[in-house]
Amino acid sequence: MSNNSDHSIEHHIQTYIRVFIALGVLTVITVAVSYLEVSFIEAFFLAITIATIKGSLVLGFFMHLISERAAIIWILVATTVAFI
Repeated sequence: MSNNSDHSIEHHIQTYIRVFIALGVLTVITVAVSYLEVSFIEAFFLAITIATIKGSLVLGFFMHLISERAAIIWILVATTVAFI
């Protein structure tokens, strides 16, 4: 049983490392977007899109909401209502 537990822990660690790398890449992309010659509105929507992806990664994996389908739906509904 210990071997199965070790494998499960290694799988979670690999997932966290991948998410961490994705967050780093998205941060670099966010900084790169700030140097683009685009209008304020285009830069704003690019930044919001990237921030939404990064927030979804944090909520889903680091806050373990990926396995909580009902919680994700309520968060999306609340976010949409707040945005409107």
